[in-house]
Amino acid sequence: MKNQPILSCRDVVVDFDGFKAIQGVNLTIETGEIRFLIGPNGAGKTTMLDVICGKTKAASGQIQFKDHPDISGSQEHEIVNLGIARKFQAPSIFSNLTVSENLELALKQDRGLWSLLRAKLGGAERDKMWAVMEQTGLLYHRDEKAGLLSHGQKQWLEIGMQLMQEPELLLLDEPIAGMTGVEREKTGELIHEIAASCSVVVVEHDMDFVRQFSKTVTVMHEGQILCEGTMDEIQQNPMVAEVYLGRRKDHA
Repeated sequence: MKNQPILSCRDVVVDFDGFKAIQGVNLTIETGEIRFLIGPNGAGKTTMLDVICGKTKAASGQIQFKDHPDISGSQEHEIVNLGIARKFQAPSIFSNLTVSENLELALKQDRGLWSLLRAKLGGAERDKMWAVMEQTGLLYHRDEKAGLLSHGQKQWLEIGMQLMQEPELLLLDEPIAGMTGVEREKTGELIHEIAASCSVVVVEHDMDFVRQFSKTVTVMHEGQILCEGTMDEIQQNPMVAEVYLGRRKDHA
């Protein structure tokens, strides 16, 4: 018997004062899956992430997460508590705090900013924090101020902050933007490591990165899903070549 998908979006519509940014999207994400969303600017990729995490409300449709039949009307903090984490394009970290302090603040508990920093971590919490720092390559930078990290390291720190919440679904919006080649490679490997315990949805424009690290790709265009499949399959789709891949090639 097939397991229930971790996320199932059905007939989702987003209407911005008459402009339908999302037009009846159906999207299913399996447990442990890495799904890449690609498409031209304005295709609705980021808006789709916004709807899933509660930042933007759907005009109609249903979003099922695990055994919750419809989270489309839930607030952002409620969706986080259910197990969905979202990393936006620009890293959002506390630059004047150290790497370890940033991760402490991200712990899943009801504490205020300063009470958390003054509180002693339990053994399990400390072990989790060290494991996340090791996974993101930041263990030896744990006492550095976050503002002094490289751009790529700041991105990994914010991903680590999301992992401290122990999500079951992680949404990443253009995670390799501005990274060096080495950083991009490491980010792709990190995404695959994360997928061992958490489903991942990635919005990305870099086709070389998608080609190297994707398994299943969803192509969006004008607020709709154009097609889905492996990168090889979608590259052979004439509609994709016309609306996206071919257009990017012409401007390369």
